[in-house]
Amino acid sequence: MKLVAVIGGASAPAGFLDAARRVGAALALEGYGIVCGGLGGVMAAVCQGARESGGITIGILPGVDPKDANPFVDVAIPTGTGSARNRAVVLSGFAVCAFDGGYGTLSEIAFALQAERPVCAMGAWSEIPGVTPVATVDEVLEFVLNAERNR
Repeated sequence: MKLVAVIGGASAPAGFLDAARRVGAALALEGYGIVCGGLGGVMAAVCQGARESGGITIGILPGVDPKDANPFVDVAIPTGTGSARNRAVVLSGFAVCAFDGGYGTLSEIAFALQAERPVCAMGAWSEIPGVTPVATVDEVLEFVLNAERNR
């Protein structure tokens, strides 16, 4: 299965949560699986959208208990590594989509760019060199489709 990493804030504003949910649904309908940090906020929203559209979701958790995953995660992978799991999240996808977020999201973007993964961002961090800014769900989907074609 082709996985797309979706990253973002655990307490993102409602507009980003709605966009993440709709992106999860759109990606699932295109046959992509979602990999994320498995917790709340953007992570729960993208997983919810994907699950509602029949997609597969994977959560790479910072702690040791798989029960910490949001209720929309199909496969919970507890790491016990804290924020070090951020590298595993982004390296698991062939492309990375960021929705707002704080320094954890920033670290994931840095890991992805370092590994030469294509990255798009909506909201915070969209002006980082090497990151493709996106403003709509359609632009995110177009970015992912192009990233797959250019692999």
